[in-house]
Amino acid sequence: MWFNSPVNRLSLSIAAWLLVLYPLPGRQSPVEHPRSENPAPQSAKQNPAKPASQPRIFQEFQITGERVWLDTGFDLQAGERLILTASGKLRYPDASEDNGPEGLPRDFKDVVRILPLNRSGRGALIGRIGDPDIAQPFLIGMRRELTAAVGGRLAIGINQLADEVSEGTYTVHVEIYAPEGQTPIVAVRRAKNIPGVDKSLFSKVPRRVADKDGNPGDMINFLMIGSESAVQNVFSNAGWVQVDTDPTGSVLRALLASISKEAYVSMPMSALYLFGRMQDYGWAHAEPIAVVASRHHLRIWKAPFQVHDRALWVGAATHDIGFETDRRNGNITHKIDPDVDLERQYVEKTLAATGLVTRIAYFLPENAVKEANTATGGSFRSDGRVLLLDIEH
Repeated sequence: MWFNSPVNRLSLSIAAWLLVLYPLPGRQSPVEHPRSENPAPQSAKQNPAKPASQPRIFQEFQITGERVWLDTGFDLQAGERLILTASGKLRYPDASEDNGPEGLPRDFKDVVRILPLNRSGRGALIGRIGDPDIAQPFLIGMRRELTAAVGGRLAIGINQLADEVSEGTYTVHVEIYAPEGQTPIVAVRRAKNIPGVDKSLFSKVPRRVADKDGNPGDMINFLMIGSESAVQNVFSNAGWVQVDTDPTGSVLRALLASISKEAYVSMPMSALYLFGRMQDYGWAHAEPIAVVASRHHLRIWKAPFQVHDRALWVGAATHDIGFETDRRNGNITHKIDPDVDLERQYVEKTLAATGLVTRIAYFLPENAVKEANTATGGSFRSDGRVLLLDIEH
């Protein structure tokens, strides 16, 4: 019988686990379900009160099912208000019905699709503010009101695969209002230094992390100053996924990784050590378009000392770009991009785009790491500078 096949039993088991890991919500009504189920991304903060003033920009766009993104040509400023309303229908060749701007109800196939906004339905109207390489898409649906946390170009799109084509058109009305009165948006400031972060502080911060046997590994390439909740908030808003070192279910997740980028991104990281303990948090970030072998990831440790009575977090970030042999045991391990400064820059760009970073600076410590090997044997290079990020209180 079909069920008695080992391969098919495995397929059913994987399917069951997929439903546990990625439960499929039912059809959602924009009236009955609050927008909090689709929180605003790093580049936007919700504010439902319509401004009393006239919009500085009011324009209508049409986007057809033949494309994913449409550049509106509008550059938003931090603190500006945005109101988007939409109408229209799309129809996919394999769908049994038309869908509106809220998209189709998610089904099992959506688990293996890599959509721009995987938590929303296929065909939904979505938006993006800022650099397309790092900006986190957000659901527009039939209506969305928000405040831009940072400046950037506004794009509207359809939540579908790049090679998908649907029939139909959405009509989108865009209203942009200038900030009114005091705005809570704090612009990021580039600084030459951050008070309290100096040679004396760096004398207490190791230059590299180590594995459990003490072999030196990744370099320390960024520091963050802020509360634990603020640090968690900025990573979440920037689209980073929190992962841990628990190997439970890693075999299953490895199977899922062959068909799901999300499963790969959330796979546990190995434990590395600093200040005598393994990382307090691990975070991973998916590239906009990536193969399974590639992910951005980092580890952070809370330092046993503070900067002006504020918590200091020490981090090491690298970019997985493939696989190589682990020199310690001959096993297969991830290969990192040897130019680790590119990953430092990626961390800066994604976190700064949230509007939650108030100051950014760089520091070149004494005995800076400029060329070395990881604990697994991979080589890397750097200009030795450490990124400093002051996170909003």
